[in-house]
Amino acid sequence: MTASLLSPVDLYCERLSTAFWAEPVNALSNLAFLLAAYFLWRLPLPQERGGVVMSRILTLMVAVIGVGSFLFHTFAQRWALFADVIPISVYQVLFLAFYVRQVARCSWLVTMGWVLFFFVVTYGVGMLPDQWLNGSVASYGSAWLFIGGLGVYHWRMRKVEPGILLLATGVFTLSLVLRSLDMVACQYVSIGTHMFWHLLNGGVLYLTTRAFILQTSGPRR
Repeated sequence: MTASLLSPVDLYCERLSTAFWAEPVNALSNLAFLLAAYFLWRLPLPQERGGVVMSRILTLMVAVIGVGSFLFHTFAQRWALFADVIPISVYQVLFLAFYVRQVARCSWLVTMGWVLFFFVVTYGVGMLPDQWLNGSVASYGSAWLFIGGLGVYHWRMRKVEPGILLLATGVFTLSLVLRSLDMVACQYVSIGTHMFWHLLNGGVLYLTTRAFILQTSGPRR
């Protein structure tokens, strides 16, 4: 089991060896998540205690995503892959649950129903071939669908900064394209395009978390 967790993982163009610093650009581009967390921390806090706790949790998760991704792009072992993908999955579930509960003002029962539906969609999308867009569809297709759906709701209900989640969806779309092109671009650009996935996703997480914090920190609509 220990040997399996220490197995090397090589998924991206920039890595040419098992050395710790074999992906310097991919590793350092994770600073985007830490910067996003820093600016989110400085936003006005929600009025309700529950909103404060949820806002802080989401903000901390953005930072944890950056740390986990840094670990993966430096150690590049199986345990570090878990450190990378688990925080991303946790953030997705928490953001959906917090948004439905605190912004859409749904009951906890309805909120859990939406979370269950997200798991079902994620499982279904995860069954798609890994070859599609370098695994981006199977890994993040459900997140893209739900951010887009929440974006439409946020806009139609005229929430604070109504277009912010639609903007996040657009940025996320571009980031998925660049993530998918990493190995294709490798023959032209030695470091690939994965660093743009980090830089843009730092923006995506800033926008999604900002949408939650600002909506819950202002007057109810």
